[in-house]
Amino acid sequence: MIVSLKRSAGALGLAALMMATALPIAAETPKADTVVATVNGTDITLGQMIAMRDSLPPQYLAMPDDALFKGILEQLIQQQALAQTYKDSQSQHDTLTLENQKLSFLATRALDAVAKAAVSDEALQKIYDEKYAKAAPAKEYHARHILVATEDEAKAVAAELDKGGDFAKLAEEKSSDSSGKNGGDLGWFGLGMMVKPFEDAVVALEPGKVSEPVKSDFGWHIIKLDEVRDATPPKLDEVRDELAGELQQKAIEAKVTELTEAAKIERKTDGVDPAILKDETILPK
Repeated sequence: MIVSLKRSAGALGLAALMMATALPIAAETPKADTVVATVNGTDITLGQMIAMRDSLPPQYLAMPDDALFKGILEQLIQQQALAQTYKDSQSQHDTLTLENQKLSFLATRALDAVAKAAVSDEALQKIYDEKYAKAAPAKEYHARHILVATEDEAKAVAAELDKGGDFAKLAEEKSSDSSGKNGGDLGWFGLGMMVKPFEDAVVALEPGKVSEPVKSDFGWHIIKLDEVRDATPPKLDEVRDELAGELQQKAIEAKVTELTEAAKIERKTDGVDPAILKDETILPK
């Protein structure tokens, strides 16, 4: 019958038949709701796969596309199969946990939007100018110290210095930390880089002067201030991430305050003992 059909076809009909056979049927463009698998009649979509990919840590995203595609699909298939076995066993605790997770996710997405909107070139330049360009230059200090374990040892070191002892030599001989081999030299540092008692003592000194014994969590210090200079402000690009973080944090705090103050909130906790949260009989797992 195939032979007789070919013989009876006209030239135009045969050409059309051959063309139709040669051309593949155009595949539908994949969309978020494109079904990539079903598990007991429940669909798994391409959109679910993309959403799962977006939540993966960077090391997984470096996998070859085919391996990652297969891995995500199999993960969703297994999760769906497992979830179906538990669906009818879902407790009130499970339901409320899922509600809390959804609430946390949506709140996080809202804050992400606030944080993203807070950072612009103009906002970064403004905060940079306020913090560095227009502000008084910060100070940097070049100091050295001799660190010992007890106050008596510190007083003994101070007495030797009063008699004309060489600070660097005494640091090399008596200091208990690694700076001793360099004559107690700590290099240049700014405010906030040293523990508070040490920093306060340094700020109070004049260049070339030696402190009284100073106690910190590390022991007892005898400090000599060598030099003070104005710190060179960093370039904008060097602190861009830090400043962006400050902008985002301020914007988030302001938005949370704004929304909670504008919301109609009724707290109904009078008479509720906070310890009730530990009572697992109220919401069995």
